[in-house]
Amino acid sequence: MSVAQTNIGDPRQFGRVAVVMGGASAEREVSLDSGRNVLAALKSRGVDAHAVDGIPALLDALRAGHFARVFNILHGRGGEDGVLQGALQSLGVPCTGSGVLGSALSMDKIRTKQVWEAVGLPTPRYARYCVGDDIGAAITRLGLPVVVKPSHEGSSVGITRVRSAADLPAAVELAARYDGELVVEQLIDGEEYTVGVLQGQALPSIRIMPAGEFYDYHAKYVAEDTKYICPGLDEAGEQEIRALALRAFVAADCAGWGRVDFMRDRAGKFFLLEVNTTPGMTSHSLVPKAARAVGIEFEELCWRILETSLSGGSS
Repeated sequence: MSVAQTNIGDPRQFGRVAVVMGGASAEREVSLDSGRNVLAALKSRGVDAHAVDGIPALLDALRAGHFARVFNILHGRGGEDGVLQGALQSLGVPCTGSGVLGSALSMDKIRTKQVWEAVGLPTPRYARYCVGDDIGAAITRLGLPVVVKPSHEGSSVGITRVRSAADLPAAVELAARYDGELVVEQLIDGEEYTVGVLQGQALPSIRIMPAGEFYDYHAKYVAEDTKYICPGLDEAGEQEIRALALRAFVAADCAGWGRVDFMRDRAGKFFLLEVNTTPGMTSHSLVPKAARAVGIEFEELCWRILETSLSGGSS
């Protein structure tokens, strides 16, 4: 496949760039890792880029007129849920990635699934759950196995696969450490895939093969034995999953860049899990792997993501 060429040739056109990272979410450490990598990549290409830790420090710097635009690499709450995007919009400061609606919607797994269902896109059956509700009713409707997870967190934070009723209390207790509703979701037994989206085009899929049963936080960011196959499918499968990724991305009003996660069941049917509007940019992260498969090295990828701030995050 081919991906659109860069539109900006001179780093001075970006002005002074704030790379906002860290913050106070459950994904702080991953965000700092991503941010350091992005900062180094932009600097290597001549961009006048500077690290800023968290939203309060960023807003102070912006009100003082220190930056022309923002490269957002804040993962999780605050950076991916529309809060930062709304603040920057009110200040008239351009930012990479999705806007307020796409960010807020995609951070809420339940409401993303509701939108996908409304437009006929496939996603696993699920139930909304609040602590104190009758979880037995959800299990009766869905059946086991299920996945229990917070609706508003990313990076596999607070997620448990539940194959027996005896495992439910611990799963709910873990997910309930994070505020908001919980999702009790049908567990799709099969293969896990992800598709990156960059400037309106889908990158090659990646099939994720963790050494353990589950692609959890450890498998994502620590383990060295997780296997990644890119592209993950044959030509027909690639066409199907990339088209579905773009439909899901647009339906959730996402823009600029991001990543769409899937399961594929034993019969070969794809199910949408979630959209990440500010995916990881660490040494283990998936969007850089997919970009590299089509000849876009990390420095070039960061440049192209930064370009989305000039187009208003156009998808």
